[in-house]
Amino acid sequence: MDDLNARFQQAVTESRQLTSRPDNMTLLQLYALYKQATEGDVTGERPGFSDLVGRAKWDGWAGLRGTSTDDAMTRYVDLVDSLK
Repeated sequence: MDDLNARFQQAVTESRQLTSRPDNMTLLQLYALYKQATEGDVTGERPGFSDLVGRAKWDGWAGLRGTSTDDAMTRYVDLVDSLK
């Protein structure tokens, strides 16, 4: 396992053990960076107006379209580090 992947996996574990819950915008950013790092660009249709949470998650992830896996992992690690 390369160093970046190991740091990313450690950050994922640490994100679940934060002492205080991040605000909703930070949670959306964590979600989007995680999805971009693990799955790549968003696929599928944007959820409708009745699914506000799903729509916000989709929009956040779509905002990272074109971001490389390594860049998404690095940004995720940096964000988790800033929350500790």
